[in-house]
Amino acid sequence: MLSCCLALSYEYLALLAAACWACGSLMSATASTHLGAFAFTRWRMLCAALMLWLIAAVSGGWATLAVDSLGVLVLSGIIGIFIGDTALFAAMNRLGPRRAGVLFATHSVFSVVLAYFFLGETQWGWTLAGSSLLISGVMIAIFFGKRKTELHAWEANQSQLKSGVALGLLAALCQALATLMLKPLMETDIDAVAASAVRMSTAFVLHQLIFMLGFKVARAYLPMNKKVFLLVLANAALSMVLGMTLILQALKHGDAGMVAVLSSVSPVLVLPLLWLVYKRSPALGAWLGAALTVLGTILILLKN
Repeated sequence: MLSCCLALSYEYLALLAAACWACGSLMSATASTHLGAFAFTRWRMLCAALMLWLIAAVSGGWATLAVDSLGVLVLSGIIGIFIGDTALFAAMNRLGPRRAGVLFATHSVFSVVLAYFFLGETQWGWTLAGSSLLISGVMIAIFFGKRKTELHAWEANQSQLKSGVALGLLAALCQALATLMLKPLMETDIDAVAASAVRMSTAFVLHQLIFMLGFKVARAYLPMNKKVFLLVLANAALSMVLGMTLILQALKHGDAGMVAVLSSVSPVLVLPLLWLVYKRSPALGAWLGAALTVLGTILILLKN
C-alpha cells in the first residue's frame, strides 16, 4: 500500500498526507485526554519510529541513507517535530485548539516565503491565486468553523494571550523551516521511509529524555491500557508513518512551498469527518472556508 501511494504525483501525495492527518486527529482525542499531550506524543513517536525502522529494514531503505545526510535529518526532527510539536501543544494550552490551529496554519505562508528567498521558488498567476484561496479558506474554516456554544473553555482565557500567539507562530515557523531544510536532501536518492525513521527517532529520544529528567509535564495522566494503546498505534501508523512519509516523498518532486500549501488543508478535511462521527453539521463559516479551500485546490491542480 505504501509503495503504491508513493508513486503518486507530489500534489496528490501532499493532499493524501493531509487526509491522513485529518483521520488521525479523530483517533487522538481519547488517547491524548487519557495520557496527556506529552505522554501521548511520546508513545506515538515510539510506535511510529519502530514501524518506520521495520519498514525501512524490510524495503532496503537504510542502504540509501548516507552518513552526511544524518545531520540534516536529525536537525529537522529537532526543529520540526520536537520543538514544533511542543510549541503547538503549549499554544493550545494557552489559546485553545481553534486559535492555535489558525496560527499553525500560517506554516504554509512561512514555507512559501522562505522557499522564495532560499530556494528560489515562485508562484504566479492561477497557482498564486489558488494558493491564496486555499490558505484563506483553511483559516476561515478553523476560525469561524464553530458555533459560539461549541467554543473551547480555554478560549476564554486571555491572561496568556501574547505567549500563546508567540508559541503558535513558533510552531508554524519550525514546521516551515523543517520542510525547507529537507527539500534539497529529498531530491537525492534517499528513501523517504528511512528519512522519516531518523527524524521520528530523534524527536522520540528528546521526548524520552524530558520524561527521564522528571519534568512533570511529561508524565502520563493515567496508566496506559489496551484500548488507548491501540488508538495510539493507529494514530502513529496513519499520521506519522504514512502522513509524514508522504510529505517527504512529495518533496522529492514538488516545490517545498506548494507541498506545504496543499498539505495545510487537513483542518478542512476534518470537518466532514466530524459531521460523520458526531452527526452535526459544521457552522456556516466552516462551509465558506471549505468552499474556498476546494476552489483553491482545484486551481492549483489544474495549473500544475
